[in-house]
Amino acid sequence: MKLQDLDIIITSPPAPGWGGRYWILVKVTTDTGVVGWGECYASSVGPDAMRAVIKDVFERHMQDENPENIELMFRRVYSSGFTQRPDLTVMGAFSGLEIACWDILGKDRDRPVYALLGGLMNERIRAYTYLYPLPDQNMNDFWLSPEMTARAAADYVNQGYTALKFDPAGPYTIRGGHQPAMSDISKSVAFCSAIRDAVGDRADLLFGTHGQFNTSGAIRLGQAIEQFLPLWYEEPIPPDNLLEFAEVARAVRIPLATGERMTTRSEFAALLRTGGAAILQPALGRAGGIWEMRKLAAMAESYNVQMAPHLYAGPIEWAANIHLAASIPNLLIAETIETPFHDALIKSSIRVDRGFVPAPTAPGLGIDVDEDLARAHPLDTDGLHLQMQEEPCDYANGNNFIGGSPVKE
Repeated sequence: MKLQDLDIIITSPPAPGWGGRYWILVKVTTDTGVVGWGECYASSVGPDAMRAVIKDVFERHMQDENPENIELMFRRVYSSGFTQRPDLTVMGAFSGLEIACWDILGKDRDRPVYALLGGLMNERIRAYTYLYPLPDQNMNDFWLSPEMTARAAADYVNQGYTALKFDPAGPYTIRGGHQPAMSDISKSVAFCSAIRDAVGDRADLLFGTHGQFNTSGAIRLGQAIEQFLPLWYEEPIPPDNLLEFAEVARAVRIPLATGERMTTRSEFAALLRTGGAAILQPALGRAGGIWEMRKLAAMAESYNVQMAPHLYAGPIEWAANIHLAASIPNLLIAETIETPFHDALIKSSIRVDRGFVPAPTAPGLGIDVDEDLARAHPLDTDGLHLQMQEEPCDYANGNNFIGGSPVKE
């Protein structure tokens, strides 16, 4: 069996657009007719440029290869052009193609992917959700209101979720790490207080920052919210200085989590060696694929570090995350996004059940992709998957973070 054909589908989710402006789906077919699906979570360049990168990676390093030879193909891509170092764009292309290889292998053997990774460790995967507005809540007001967010938190807990993520401190700026505005610290405390009051001890709080702060600024904010006992403090500083995570970890009594913007185990290794994170959050469509992150999970286990696969993409990357999560002993939790489009694109083949995801039992990734639906929602933007603002932190008037992917009307 050899990898033969590649089709790339770029689909743009309809309103409200949770999961990013677009998702890059890859469909790989073998010479024996087995079809595998993957998703490339790569956003440093536009989708048309990524289409060319994905095609080049496939034709140069993977076409006519046995899909079993994942390690060999990874080493080709990782070493391409005399590099042997992490590359977000190239690894984003390979990651989606690698996920498709696992889908093919599982289907060919009539086994779910996790059965090929060491077997089933977790029959039910604990899931968490970001706090999105309820249907009756005004979206513009929601991001500024601790009370509205707390009501949404209580609703999600009633649905069965035991962990909720939110990130009230802004802005998400290209200018790198900065000191938080005092108003952002006060707002963060108010959000934590309101949400903790709403959910009590029924759910963990997951506090995100999108790497906005410098080291001392992250420490100031982290110490201000310690009293609410968050399960994690996510990406408190930018990912371009991994050694500084350990400084924050030593000063703040909240476990640090990070990883959504990192790729390959070599980047994560620096955090493990220095004690910079207690929780790793790889995005499998970017980080090197399923096998590379299975190796990372084994490395993390030796440091008492847990895994929490990240998701701000489509349901195919989510399916890959779920199979990794099902196979590892040091799983903490996995992110999920529940929208009608996420669900319809895989024909409800994997779903959240009272805050947990049952491990799929169907072969491969265990999903049934609605290809016609994906093609019916073509790319409708010239923006990147996520975008950072150019304006600096506003210390006079406060800041409002509503995400790097604007809400669709």
